Amino acid sequence: METPRRARSAPGSYWELLGGNWESSQSKETPSLRSVRSAGRDRARAAEALQGALQHHAEVPRRRPLEAKEAAAALGGARGVARARGLQHVLTLKLLQDQQKTEILQFVLSLLEAQAAFSAAATRGRQRRATTGGTWGRIPKPTQTRRYQEHLGAQLEQGQLEGARRRRDLEQRQQLLLQQDLSQEEVGVASGEAGPQAPPMEGYLYKRASNAFRTWSRRWFFIQSNQLLYLKRPGWDPPTVVIEDLRLCTVKPCPDLERRFCFEVVSPSKSCVLQADSGSGQQRWLSAVQSGIACAYSQGGPDSRAPPRSGSLSGRPPEPPPVLGAILGLEGNGSCCDCREPRPEWASVNLGITLCIQCSAIHRSLGVHFSKVRSLTLDSPELVKLMCSLGNLALNGIYEARVEEMGVKRPPPSCSRAQRESWIRAKYVEKKFLRGVAGHAPRPRLPRQGHAPRASPAPRGSPNQAAPPEAAEPEGAPCLHPGALLSWAARRRRLRTMAEALAQGADPGWANGAEGNRTPLLEAVAVNSLLACEFLLQNGASVNQSDSHGRGPLHHATMLGHTGLACLFLKRGADVNAVDADGRDPLTIAMDLANADIVTLLRLAKMRELEVAQGQTGDDTYLDIFRDISLMASDHPEKLARAPPPKHSTL
Repeated sequence: METPRRARSAPGSYWELLGGNWESSQSKETPSLRSVRSAGRDRARAAEALQGALQHHAEVPRRRPLEAKEAAAALGGARGVARARGLQHVLTLKLLQDQQKTEILQFVLSLLEAQAAFSAAATRGRQRRATTGGTWGRIPKPTQTRRYQEHLGAQLEQGQLEGARRRRDLEQRQQLLLQQDLSQEEVGVASGEAGPQAPPMEGYLYKRASNAFRTWSRRWFFIQSNQLLYLKRPGWDPPTVVIEDLRLCTVKPCPDLERRFCFEVVSPSKSCVLQADSGSGQQRWLSAVQSGIACAYSQGGPDSRAPPRSGSLSGRPPEPPPVLGAILGLEGNGSCCDCREPRPEWASVNLGITLCIQCSAIHRSLGVHFSKVRSLTLDSPELVKLMCSLGNLALNGIYEARVEEMGVKRPPPSCSRAQRESWIRAKYVEKKFLRGVAGHAPRPRLPRQGHAPRASPAPRGSPNQAAPPEAAEPEGAPCLHPGALLSWAARRRRLRTMAEALAQGADPGWANGAEGNRTPLLEAVAVNSLLACEFLLQNGASVNQSDSHGRGPLHHATMLGHTGLACLFLKRGADVNAVDADGRDPLTIAMDLANADIVTLLRLAKMRELEVAQGQTGDDTYLDIFRDISLMASDHPEKLARAPPPKHSTL
């Protein structure tokens, strides 16, 4: 508010009595404010040193116990310094707040004193000008001002006493906190109980990236709504879901890794390796995830609290989505493959069967090397087509071939968990009801490299040839050992025979030494069979296993111009930088063959790998392109066929 020039310049005016140095005092930095800023800088430096100590402590391998002991001691010291600097910063902030309150009261008292002096001066001036009849307005009574001034003075004195007492209490509390042992400090609370009221588990963990660099990043993890999530920057970024449904995962320690205190959370679709800061922290997280799994079963999963779908109030089941309808519409898939309960909602994608929720839980406990359990809401076109190509009838014809002959009774949907588990283990683990392939007795698994007797040859794929329809299942499979039979069936796109060979113990990575260490996956690539490749990958075939020329599946798919297969292998983590015996990587081969589609895919994969290594999320262009090519390869493979280039090399 602008004041009259005359009043401002008059000696003994209100503004001079108030204190003309008020504006200048605001521009100066007080000692208290300087101490707060200095404490903040010390706290930031201590926090940075603590992060370095945590990183070094996490990177020490388990084979160096002496270095691990030194790193633990350094970490304890860094934690102590960081705690002390943080407490000192909080203390200075509290003291600054108390000081500001005192200064405000002192300023108000100064204002009242100035007002009282101004009122006295105004009274004298009014007496001098009484004859003129002028007035300066109503002047507060001195008694009222003096009474309020005494009240504020009492408040100021009491506030100073309380501030001194609060400062003493804060200093004592700071000393007590500094005397605590911080060498094994952990963030988060674990509970051995499982249930909605159990205390949550949250805290920092190191997460290993799934890219080729295997980088480790420190993230804030927590369990919520039967899901495992993490925050990249707490308070800033939205949470990222690691495990969507804890009912479908298992957790186990990782004693074989170089890093200490690691454990792995395994789900049917992914595996996440995490690292705690100590052995006790690792045990607490293992217990917390196991408790979360038990809690998820008791609550029915993350979608148990979701509102009912439209149509469920009419008394009729809602219409299934197109993907679910296509899978359940296959004969035999409308009920659980093991107990025959209707309307299954889960699937074993490597077996190609549908399951109810009770049987899916037992399949999950068998391990992913026996059964990979997923929800039927599949988002992969390759998996959808694979599920529609196998089904419950085909797999039961293999795994239950001798049930009637042996007089074994299948468990009904209302059976107990023990009966259900006994049946499923006998069927898939012990394989009691198998019949020999092609009428022969089961054969033992042979080494990964071997020589197989030649069966009738099948035509190999030519470059850029569109995939023909998957062959039917004729009778007359040759009498071969399981590994050779798997290669024979993959070359002819016979999924049922491939499933029989795997049930008999075929190794998906078996290499035929008579034909340049060709694997069943390479045989499927040669005939451009998307289903056979997906089936082998789901059952443990390595996407990077190479032949005697150093060429893996991605090399062969690139040389033959099979864009859909190249897309599939890149989605499965194929090494885009692998070179063959001639020193050529897939990108070099694709550029020599002038295959623009595969060149684009390989360059996008390399860019994506670089972005992930740098911690960048990137846009959705990568996912959109791969999704479109996957759909085209699954539904319209002829659209990906290109004109054959000049002959460059053959398989």
